[in-house]
Amino acid sequence: MINRTAVYGSTKMKVKGKEMANKEIKIGDYTICENSRPYMIAEIGINHNGDMDIAKKLIDAANATGWNNVKFQKRTPEIAVPEAQKNVMRETPWGTMTYLEYKYRVEFEKEQYDVIDAYCRDKGMTWSASPWDMPSLEFLLNYDIPYIKVASASNGRDEMIAEAARSGKPVILSTGMTTMEEIDHAVEVLEKNGKGDYILLHTNSAYPAPVKDLNLRMIETLRKRFDCLVGYSGHESNMEPTIAAAVLGACVIERHVTLSHEMWGSDQKASLEVHAMDMLNKRIQTVCDALGTGEKYMSESEAAQRKKLRTT
Repeated sequence: MINRTAVYGSTKMKVKGKEMANKEIKIGDYTICENSRPYMIAEIGINHNGDMDIAKKLIDAANATGWNNVKFQKRTPEIAVPEAQKNVMRETPWGTMTYLEYKYRVEFEKEQYDVIDAYCRDKGMTWSASPWDMPSLEFLLNYDIPYIKVASASNGRDEMIAEAARSGKPVILSTGMTTMEEIDHAVEVLEKNGKGDYILLHTNSAYPAPVKDLNLRMIETLRKRFDCLVGYSGHESNMEPTIAAAVLGACVIERHVTLSHEMWGSDQKASLEVHAMDMLNKRIQTVCDALGTGEKYMSESEAAQRKKLRTT
């Protein structure tokens, strides 16, 4: 039986981020801090549609366009799919089937993840996945993944969040579809069971998310409330809000990626095609260069202009 007190901590909401959260977290060879360039995660998710060739092409695209990491989603459909959705009929490229059958149809298992692991190693890429249930977390911990991602839909799965924190790996937790009280609770579970190596991602979980609903100022709200590292997971159909998130200090950027918006699947329209992956990464690097340090100094280019224009 699970010791609920050990997993949850006190039932009283206590925001302990100011004492606990680490401000410098290593993910593989990359050090993430408040002033680092964003760690770029290319979320393949299930946009591979159960096809390893598509998955490999998306890994290649992320590698070629300079992203740091590719991420998948791992489910035990019988556990992860809500009961009310299991028998809902759905038209798919593979025929009419229940939603549960569809989730099994696109799910990668050990054979495929062994291929992903070897392929990414060969390319010099790192990979991870979001576990949507406890067996999936246990499955992923058999691999040398650099972090564990808790999807917005998994908030409330406290046993899994606690086990992720106890794994010793950094935990990246998305905050879509949650109240502030639920985020307080998730942070409490992380801090009760881990060592403060967690990053919160602000996100809106609509696919695609309307720009007016993105509420990017929540990045600063989360940073102040928990005194922790905060990133952004974007589900909008354009790039500008994600660039704005980087300007606002998001230390991790996650975007879904696809080979084509015309591919079948619920996430495809909110994903970046390969050319946009390249554009977004380059634009974020440009704005990060432009942000500077916040300290006043005279650059060499400005000093030369001063000699031409100043008389004093």
